[in-house]
Amino acid sequence: MSYESNPILDKLPEHLKQFIKPQNYDTYTAIDQAVWRYVMRKNVDYLSEFAHQSYSEGLAKTGISTDHIPNMYGMNRILKELGWAAVAVDGFIPPSAFMEFQAYNVLVIASDIRQLDHIEYTPAPDIIHEGAGHAPIIANPEYAEYLRRFGEIGCKAISSAKDYELYEAVRHLSIIKEAQGTPKEEIHKAEKQIEYLQENMGEPSEMALIRNLHWWTVEYGLIGSVEDPKIYGAGLLSSIGESAWCMTGAVKKIPYSFEAANTAFDITKPQPQLFVTPDFAFLSQVLEDFANTMALRTGGLEGLKKLINSKELGTIELSTGLQVSGNFENVIEHEGKPVYFQTTGETALAYREKELVGQDKRQHAIGFGSPIGMLRGINLAIEDMSPRDLKAYNIYEAQAVSLEFEGDITVSGEIITGTRNLQGKILLVTFRNCTVAHGKKVLFKSENELYNMAIGQEIVSCFNGPADLGSFDLITHEVSSSTIKSKISEEQRNLERYYEQIRHFREGKNTTISRNKVFKEVKEKFSNDWLLPVELYELAKNNGDEDFAKKIAEHLEGVKLNNPKVGHLIDDGLRLVDAKFSPLKSK
Repeated sequence: MSYESNPILDKLPEHLKQFIKPQNYDTYTAIDQAVWRYVMRKNVDYLSEFAHQSYSEGLAKTGISTDHIPNMYGMNRILKELGWAAVAVDGFIPPSAFMEFQAYNVLVIASDIRQLDHIEYTPAPDIIHEGAGHAPIIANPEYAEYLRRFGEIGCKAISSAKDYELYEAVRHLSIIKEAQGTPKEEIHKAEKQIEYLQENMGEPSEMALIRNLHWWTVEYGLIGSVEDPKIYGAGLLSSIGESAWCMTGAVKKIPYSFEAANTAFDITKPQPQLFVTPDFAFLSQVLEDFANTMALRTGGLEGLKKLINSKELGTIELSTGLQVSGNFENVIEHEGKPVYFQTTGETALAYREKELVGQDKRQHAIGFGSPIGMLRGINLAIEDMSPRDLKAYNIYEAQAVSLEFEGDITVSGEIITGTRNLQGKILLVTFRNCTVAHGKKVLFKSENELYNMAIGQEIVSCFNGPADLGSFDLITHEVSSSTIKSKISEEQRNLERYYEQIRHFREGKNTTISRNKVFKEVKEKFSNDWLLPVELYELAKNNGDEDFAKKIAEHLEGVKLNNPKVGHLIDDGLRLVDAKFSPLKSK
């Protein structure tokens, strides 16, 4: 096991554990820690006014420090008191897996941290986004339940092949954009590929629509009134640039509604509009409204066609409660209703998410097909027949019958037995020497092998994944690319040593270090670095050394001239320090 478990993580199914990786806390450098510290200090200062009150309260409850990158083990010890846990993963994981983790009350945290060059925003998931963005808000019980429920419903959403192609493209962009030294042309090409895919997705799948809801709430949500909104979305809470920009008039504020599901987003650009929910409870109301449109709840012919088009493992549930899981290949329809379905490859049958004995993938290794619906000319559905009714229609042990279903489907053979649920409702009828036909076309013919006919008047539910997680081998995850670990140059290592010396000084591990000497050498050797001088400026202020602080501030003015893009970052860093030591500080 590559991580430390706890009672919540112990409940995770094996196929989710394949995504978990060790955090490897010792690999975080002193620069990484400084990046975390800067972002968190700036966020706490700004967000104490502009974030929902749950953010500040949640930071304390989840044990997230402004000075140290959170250790996953420490987080888990505190999160379990809230009924949650956290695991580390490698960047983006498939959306259905991400949501399924949420359904088990587990936060997925990309353990890498953004580069100093991308301190304001990165398209790649990182520990600032996940740990400092998602974790604090789950301390709010209403929001935590929304997140869990979202995962429970979201992981059942049916995808399309194009969804996975877009996921791979976004993952690739996030990796190369965060990797040091990636040529701009390669990044531009990856961005263009995402734009092309987004413009050619066709009819959006359920997964695409529910990902829109996730984006406009969990990632980029605002709460309160349109006139005076507060931030709760993790993408905004973790972006020191966009969290401020989103509060300006340049970003349109829209009352949150079902329409958010139909509003696409572009992960490569700042968002031109944001949705504002009046409260967290309203998020759950919209989620349930959306779930009512999903095949999970509507079933029917349309739902079955979604599964066929997805070409992924999925499940249909019949009105008897019988669940058929496999890759659905074909459907025969009659008057707008499915009258026969067919899977290909390994298939398993279940009832209430528990596989039926003798109906596993070995029994149905090459597929499963069955008629559904009413018998022709009979108003009573088979599932509603009493034992006497079944006998009257010759649906009885050792009887040779020919059952004619609506839609010209015929099942002929010798009945062997039936399978019932605990309430006595019949789920399967087993035949020998059986022929299934659609008109004159033979769909299935057996001699020695048995044929199991599913019983159900209609399909009441269709959803992604198997009914019983134990029916299939789901540990098949392979990613086309992994997070790129840049080779550290000797120059970078030298800079890291300076950062480490100053960190040790601030934490009292080594107070013999000459801060003036460090500043002089950094100024000479790393004239464009701005974050370490900001940290030295704080130490100078701490010690009341105004002359030293003035020298550092003058140097940083020169850095701003050489690199105007970091000017506001420097100003904000110095302002935070000055406010801390100002006798008139308001906070």
